[in-house]
Amino acid sequence: MARSLGRIFRGFQSLGSLAFMKSELSNPPASVSLKSMVQTLPSVFSSNPRDFSLPNPSWGTEMRQLYEHYNSQCEAVTDGGEEQSGLWKRLPSYNRSLKYAAGGVYLSKIIQAKARLFTRNIRDPGAAFEYVIFANKKEQRCVCIFQAGHLLEGPPGNVHGGAIATMIDTVTGTHACVHSGPVMTANLNINYRSPIPLGSTVLIESSLDKKEGRKTFISCKVTSADGARLHTEATALFVSISVGQLMKG
Repeated sequence: MARSLGRIFRGFQSLGSLAFMKSELSNPPASVSLKSMVQTLPSVFSSNPRDFSLPNPSWGTEMRQLYEHYNSQCEAVTDGGEEQSGLWKRLPSYNRSLKYAAGGVYLSKIIQAKARLFTRNIRDPGAAFEYVIFANKKEQRCVCIFQAGHLLEGPPGNVHGGAIATMIDTVTGTHACVHSGPVMTANLNINYRSPIPLGSTVLIESSLDKKEGRKTFISCKVTSADGARLHTEATALFVSISVGQLMKG
């Protein structure tokens, strides 16, 4: 009985902490920085959440080979603590609504405990969206290795067009964030060329076309893993938004 009461008390403490943090984020004191507030978030917003862009047993041979290809060209820290330069950088991915902002700071809104990032809301590995994104800031490119699970079916045996659009929006939006900070999709124009078989691995490559003020223009193509077959082409427009707008939701 005493143990149960202790758990209930700790639960009320957690709820109190959430209410306090929401109040602080809505009306932060002038002397408190956004970074310090994020660092004091309770454990529900862990600073070390599971990274879903790392290999898991559901990944097929093509997915693993492509991952190793790009990961071998990434920035790294040697055993001696020295930084090793690389053309690419792997971008982590989580199951919450976390935003990867310029400067390497993860920002999170105070949201419901059940909220999940759409592409990470199915827990079974390999069942839906399995992907990892690499960014090449120097060449202004991003590449995503995407393996389509059996729950993404549209036409029999092939990936649903909406699932393809979701991944294009995810990759181009992530790319825009790398160059412009927080953004929202303003326009997405997609041309479907050939179906993507369920269970297959494809490459989603995006390129920065131009920036005009708050606008970021991105082009994108989806190809087979070997690049021989074009599945989809797209263009996207993103508009920069402020951190304040993100926090308000």
